[in-house]
Amino acid sequence: MGRIIDGKAVARDVRSRVRDEAEAFAVRTGRRIGLALVRVGEDPASAIYVRRKVEACAEVGFASFENELPEGVPQAELIALVERLDRDPAVDGVLVQLPLPRGLDAEAILAVIDPDKDVDGLHPLNAGKLATGRPGLRACTPAGILALLDHVGVDPEGKRAVVVGRSVMVGKPAALLLLERNATVVLCHSRTRNLAEEVSRAEILVAAVGRPEMIRGDWIREGAAVIDVGMNRQHGGRLVGDVEFAAALPRAGWITPVPGGVGPMTVAMLMANTLQAAKARLVK
Repeated sequence: MGRIIDGKAVARDVRSRVRDEAEAFAVRTGRRIGLALVRVGEDPASAIYVRRKVEACAEVGFASFENELPEGVPQAELIALVERLDRDPAVDGVLVQLPLPRGLDAEAILAVIDPDKDVDGLHPLNAGKLATGRPGLRACTPAGILALLDHVGVDPEGKRAVVVGRSVMVGKPAALLLLERNATVVLCHSRTRNLAEEVSRAEILVAAVGRPEMIRGDWIREGAAVIDVGMNRQHGGRLVGDVEFAAALPRAGWITPVPGGVGPMTVAMLMANTLQAAKARLVK
């Protein structure tokens, strides 16, 4: 029977560490670490996510700077706001909440963020640093995946890791982080032939394809560590992951639930990234 990885508990540990270091930072510098959050439009999910990030800032002792723009805002105005936040000495991290409304070029907006303040880890320079093995800010969810594995003592070195999903926010950086930790990595997606066979060979499985219970429980290798990034809302409001949890649980060694697994880690790692960015600015 698989053991469930409590992402909420691990996230609390991360936030506790960040809070302690943020207090030391404030004593040393005379100011609080600052995170600027930019939200465009009235998407309900985006509003919830930003509120959670503001609450996390308060918990760890950061100053949060909320910036809300109306749907239909010209791209030039959004870029000007991001550039102003880049220059603001009170701001250590800048986050533009995705997705952006139709008509705005998210890639262009993200590319304007100062790479040293890119606490989402999505700027092309930071993505390139990851790809070439150089230190930098890493995408929050993939960083959280590695933190979960570390917490339960699953060392990726030498293991066969299968990542299902190739998004720039999760799948690709997760594969690169596992490769950085000396795993043998297979990157799959919804069009991979014989996906069940690939999954069945995984000692570490990261499911990030965005399709409810696409990965069947009987595909899971006995004793595998299963990290389910999927957050799929079914009829009736029930959340399920990309993995068929009930059937996978008896086969897995470790497995994350949905909700309560990877989700809390994303915000916790955002706090950790903001701390990292603030500390890096001190030595420049």
